[in-house]
Amino acid sequence: MRCFGFTCKIFRFLWERKMGSLQEPWVLENVDSKGSVRHGKINMSSSLLRTKSDLPLGSRVRCPMLRHFLANLHEVVLGTKLSVIFPVIPLAFVAHFYGFGRPWVFALSLLGVSALAERISFLTEQIAYYIGPTVGGLVNATCGNATELIIAIFALRQNKIDMVKYSLLGSVLSNLLLVLGTSLFCGGIAHLRKGQKFNRRQAEVNCILLLLALLCHSLPLLFRMSGASAADTADPILQLSRASSVVMLIAYITYLVFQLFTHSQFFEAQEEPKDEEDGALEQGGGEGKEEEEEAVIGFWSAFVWLVGLTSLISLLSEYLVETIEDASYSWGISVSFNSMILLPIVGNAAEHAGAIVFAFKDKLDISLGVALGSATQISMFAVPLCVIAAWIMGIDMDLNFNLLETGCLALSIVAVAFTLQDGNSHYLKGLILILLYSVIGACFFVSKTPLSKNKSPYIYIYSSL
Repeated sequence: MRCFGFTCKIFRFLWERKMGSLQEPWVLENVDSKGSVRHGKINMSSSLLRTKSDLPLGSRVRCPMLRHFLANLHEVVLGTKLSVIFPVIPLAFVAHFYGFGRPWVFALSLLGVSALAERISFLTEQIAYYIGPTVGGLVNATCGNATELIIAIFALRQNKIDMVKYSLLGSVLSNLLLVLGTSLFCGGIAHLRKGQKFNRRQAEVNCILLLLALLCHSLPLLFRMSGASAADTADPILQLSRASSVVMLIAYITYLVFQLFTHSQFFEAQEEPKDEEDGALEQGGGEGKEEEEEAVIGFWSAFVWLVGLTSLISLLSEYLVETIEDASYSWGISVSFNSMILLPIVGNAAEHAGAIVFAFKDKLDISLGVALGSATQISMFAVPLCVIAAWIMGIDMDLNFNLLETGCLALSIVAVAFTLQDGNSHYLKGLILILLYSVIGACFFVSKTPLSKNKSPYIYIYSSL
């Protein structure tokens, strides 16, 4: 009788799972009082890194609250391919509290931030499902680069203004050249004969905003190089930078209204006519159709997890800021290279991988939205917000990024604008952008700009001993 009862329970469990997948997807929470998982439709880029298992964690636990917590834990912590990196997070805390080598603390914290940044993106997309596409778009736009902002705020608290500039500028260059270039290159290789097309209007809007950001970054530099002494231009440059930051924030808010309300059709992915083979697959059983993404966690659960993971990122970001100079000196790498190249690549690796996967799937508009959207958000929102935050904190931070950094930004924006002007893509365009990023990375690898103000502001070149 026990065997028969156990067998009935198994069949009942499988039948409930099968029937539950056919129910309507409009839900408020992912686990009900009976422990069944309910879903909702949502289109998420972070789902590319999700791992799906047939049996949720804690599905047989009788306590509803514990079952609910374990189900959410399964989706947030174990529901990503980056879960193998999560053990480095407690290792980073152990290395910090027990006085391990500071380079180890930096490396472990950097890996932990990379994994947590992907989960932050996942949770904001889950929240966006429940509050609608418009407000959800605002949430994603605000939290999309939360990692860069958190690192920048902690660097400002320690008065490491150069590190703030390097990390934010490195994120812009990484998105413009590395992410966009790799997406164009991989998409061009995957569709070698067919070629790829994208929405040129979306690229034009982002390029115009990037040119506005470049102007606001260039004016303080040109003001300083106008011939007056540094003492005479310091205060006017600071005032000009703060005024330009206010203008950039106003432009970014207008851009959000333009993107989400008035001209949202400019930013929608264009559906190309399907090939005969794809149509035959759909008629033959729907094998050519893609699976619709589903919300797997409730609103309040996602909010609580978002607050918790953001707190972890804050702690790890503080460790990064404290140990980056010691790690750079220990490894023989310049602080500027670690801030501009290493931090953006590792910190946004999951988002970058998603853009590349979309390019492979011939969804280049989404890849452009990730790369250009992030670059625009950092240059038009994160950078001026840091200037305003430093103003409130009593710290003098301006938009003067020095000649070398501003020149790299200008050439990168011009190269991207020329690359995207015709609405067509092939692998050579992507390769050129990747090579441009490689040259810029080599430039900052051999150069060293000290972060502290008591050191010379000029660039020193490493000499071989």
